[in-house]
Amino acid sequence: MPKKSTNEASPVAHFEQSLQELENLVEKMEAGDLSLEQSLTAYERGVGLYRQCQQALEQAELRVRLLTDPAQPEKSEPFDTTGNDD
Repeated sequence: MPKKSTNEASPVAHFEQSLQELENLVEKMEAGDLSLEQSLTAYERGVGLYRQCQQALEQAELRVRLLTDPAQPEKSEPFDTTGNDD
């Protein structure tokens, strides 16, 4: 049985591509040049991309936790999500 490549199996591999596409959609929508139907389609695509990005970030966090303490990843400290860069 052929083994899946890491890039195909993990949304983490496509995170930056999804994020860039999401940013492009937001720019198009903010420009106000789309019809209502185009805006709805872009919004639906954006929600899907947002969910893919969230899933990729969650998987990346889990991978870091597993690398930090493979025996007890549930006891590792959660990342600070408050957005403080200090």
